[in-house]
Amino acid sequence: MSISSINYSSSVLGSQIRNINQQLTDLSTQLSTGKLSQNYSGMGTNEGFAIAGRAQLSNIAAYTDTITNVNVSINLANTALQSLTKIRNTVQTGSANTAQDLNVNGQTVAQNTAAAQFGSMVGVLNTQTGNRYLFSGTAVNTQSVADAGDIINGTTTQAGFKAVMAERQAADLGATGMGRLVQTQPTPSSVQVSEDVAGSPFGLKIKAVSSTLTGATVTGPSGSPVSFSVDLNGTNPSNGDKLSVQFTLPDGTTEQIDLTASTATPTPLGSFAIDASVPVNPNNTAANLNTALNTAIKKLSNTSLVAASAVTAGDNFFNTASSAIGTPKSNQAAPPAPISGATALFGTSPSDSISPGFVAGDTITVNGTTLTFVSSGATGNQLNVGDSIQTLMSKIDQITGTSKPSTIHGGSITINTDDAATLNITSSNTGALGSLGFSTTPVTATQPPLRVGSSPASSATTLVNGSATTVKWYLGNDGPGSPRSTAMARVDDSVTVQYGAQADEDAIRRQLQAIAVFGTFSTSPTGQYSGGQVSALSLRVTQALTQQPGQQRIEDIQTDIAMAQNTMKDASTRQTQAKAQLQTIIDQAESAPPDQVASEILALQNALQASYQVTSKLAQLSLVKFL
Repeated sequence: MSISSINYSSSVLGSQIRNINQQLTDLSTQLSTGKLSQNYSGMGTNEGFAIAGRAQLSNIAAYTDTITNVNVSINLANTALQSLTKIRNTVQTGSANTAQDLNVNGQTVAQNTAAAQFGSMVGVLNTQTGNRYLFSGTAVNTQSVADAGDIINGTTTQAGFKAVMAERQAADLGATGMGRLVQTQPTPSSVQVSEDVAGSPFGLKIKAVSSTLTGATVTGPSGSPVSFSVDLNGTNPSNGDKLSVQFTLPDGTTEQIDLTASTATPTPLGSFAIDASVPVNPNNTAANLNTALNTAIKKLSNTSLVAASAVTAGDNFFNTASSAIGTPKSNQAAPPAPISGATALFGTSPSDSISPGFVAGDTITVNGTTLTFVSSGATGNQLNVGDSIQTLMSKIDQITGTSKPSTIHGGSITINTDDAATLNITSSNTGALGSLGFSTTPVTATQPPLRVGSSPASSATTLVNGSATTVKWYLGNDGPGSPRSTAMARVDDSVTVQYGAQADEDAIRRQLQAIAVFGTFSTSPTGQYSGGQVSALSLRVTQALTQQPGQQRIEDIQTDIAMAQNTMKDASTRQTQAKAQLQTIIDQAESAPPDQVASEILALQNALQASYQVTSKLAQLSLVKFL
């Protein structure tokens, strides 16, 4: 019989010691790193929660970066908008309190200030954050507004605002300086005033005439072109009798001329002399009335009309946009898809058609011409209810006579027209029209840049599309939709904010336009009517820069982006709280409590020491000692 030697490494005691040593190593690592394990397999059953929590922390970090970047853009935009408000207040104060002293260039100090502020405003509107222009809408890489010098003075190939304003003034005043009115004396006892051309957009328009002239006959305003006449019928009016004529100016304002019959010598301002010769000759009184009326019309034309002409030129140049654009929702095909030219005007789901659609008997009226929907067999100005959107657009183009066909691209409909001022589309089925993206009726297109239609301007009778020959002041995005939606960012799992802006928004455009008009207009430093021109213009500019009910304000834009900023602030607060909670979950799943680890190490050390002592005694054991 043989006795095998005791192999320590394979013994139960040796295995126990090795296990204790490994535990000590693991615990020492936990104590130094603070982590339960250096790999996922050693983390335990809760590591799945930690992995999900870490992914959420990564998302929060990305949202935090987005919020930081968006806040930079919003803060810059808000600073720019505050600057615009300051510019508005500066120019408005000057226009309201301006003295009429003209410098050698025919401008007041307030106008010089406005010209400088116009350049400042253009600079503000071209604010960038990084390479992104803040007021260009989606065209973030495009300068928002043309250079101030180009806007006012034009380029080598395109006219600027100064040229447009000068043309318009010449057209409104006319060759005789009478505001395009023609004044005659058909008989020795009568006076007649008429507009020079029926339907002309230029000059003074006769609105109303009233008279208390004893024995006189007033006719009109009526006819084409519109005219009125006053016949004294061989009778002198009484002292204090009055003739009042009201005119509409190009900017929509009205002015009234009042002429009072007077026996005073000298004849007071705003009056006409009653003939006092012996014998009395009422025809002389009619001649005096004719002269006084001529003088009053010339004064009105060369003061208020000139100012109104400058304001209207500003509108012709700055208040521009392209064709009517509709932005429909997805059609009713399954799954929903953007509409196209092939989309039908009526159909039942899931057909490729708009919903609601047009039905037999519905009508669409384009510039006065009516298109009628029929079930089938359409001819002439008819459409089948199942026809496509492209067929409808072709019909509309035939009526408008556009040289540029209307289009549908990216789900948006663009109705082009050569004369935006006349575009007018209505429908008996507003719901179906809304399905095409036109939610308000009538559908209209705002003006392109308008220029005097012929030369010489003093005898022109039309305004024409000046897009090809006029500087385009706004260079950014001018597509459909809210300017705010041109810049969007996701700042939480289910939260997005909109913070875009465009320099052609109504509040900004109106301010830029008013300041350009005031700062560009000039007159003769020594002219008879110069003071009256500047006074009338100052009044209009002050009013244009005064906020009116229902109009967008710069402050409204600031409110919109402030709401986006508040939304981000709320999201950031929630994310901070979630971040703390997620970190707690991760720590609980992965962290090794140092007190507990130290206690376990001490216990294992004691166990290991005891094992070593037992092993040592066993190693010294012999048969003699055993016996």
